[in-house]
Amino acid sequence: MRKVNFTRVLAFSLHSWLGLISGIFLLLLGLSGSALVFLKETDHFINADLLQVSPTGEPLPLDTIYRKIGRQHPNLTGIAWLNPNAAKEEAYEFRLYQNDGKISTYDLGMMSINPYSGRILRDGNLKDFNPSFMNWILQFHWSFQLGLPGLLLATLFGITMLLSTFTGLIIYRKYIWKVFSFQVKMKWTNWRTISSDLHRVVGVWALFFNVVIFFTGFWMNKFSFDTSYWKKQTVSAPANVLADQSADQMFQTARNAMPDLIPQNVYLPTQAEKSFRLSGPLKDQSPFFYSGNTVSINPVTGKVSKMERLTDKGFMEKVEATFFPLHVGNFGGIPVKVLYVIIGLLPGLLSITGALLWWRKVKKRYNWAN
Repeated sequence: MRKVNFTRVLAFSLHSWLGLISGIFLLLLGLSGSALVFLKETDHFINADLLQVSPTGEPLPLDTIYRKIGRQHPNLTGIAWLNPNAAKEEAYEFRLYQNDGKISTYDLGMMSINPYSGRILRDGNLKDFNPSFMNWILQFHWSFQLGLPGLLLATLFGITMLLSTFTGLIIYRKYIWKVFSFQVKMKWTNWRTISSDLHRVVGVWALFFNVVIFFTGFWMNKFSFDTSYWKKQTVSAPANVLADQSADQMFQTARNAMPDLIPQNVYLPTQAEKSFRLSGPLKDQSPFFYSGNTVSINPVTGKVSKMERLTDKGFMEKVEATFFPLHVGNFGGIPVKVLYVIIGLLPGLLSITGALLWWRKVKKRYNWAN
């Protein structure tokens, strides 16, 4: 009598149900994630006529643009300048943090501005295809365009995907070395053998990458479990309180305080309790670490209020600083990005082959019953 491996049976049952529950979302997250690997490049290619500007003298002061945005959008929780290292022919890109008091919307906006004329080139919310389809995909990847409930859903699917990966490891553990040593050959006999072999082979090869992608995605979105964060989103943003000090002067003060910092993101405060922040990597910092270095400026006094260096942080904070690069693949140039595009498509392929395997099993049971 054949001995039943209850661990494997349980793992197979969990693997099947987790795949069925999260399959379509896995496919959507994988497709959108692959598209986002080249977010900036694709966005600038699609909107080249809009985002490429003609330099005419010196760019306008940052403070002028900051206050222009503040007048255009009088109720913001903050503004982020996303490309402080923009080329001379490149429009400035800003992320607008909004709050309409509804948890059903993820309140992110964007604005592109010609730095020489101050002309607004595009302005809108990430929940809309216009002003930027690529940025719509970005917000879809975070929240399925369903606001905070969607963000929580995406975080939960990160957990189900990790569980699905681990149960798959239990089911196919005997094939791992065989797949890695190319001992398993694909059978192209029919759709049943193709789907079965693809699911096994692709699942093994994608095992490590799936754990990295799913875990880092979950970890970066774990704030969606914070009830205080949800409560804050139910209170609409009050009227802007812009900085007393010049944004240009605060920027220069931050640069002087940490001269080896490469500006990557500039946070411009629009509320009284917020600070001006300059963040980015250091000149000798590994691309595996995402920022971790910040200079904060008091917007009333214009003086440095806080400085943080990744080198001074604890081990876990340094590990966490690698999560964003590992999730998006921005640490190794074009070859790594192309690899991440392929990696992003693998979960979708696994969801399709998994669904085919499930259908084969259901059909087999139906035929046996009849």
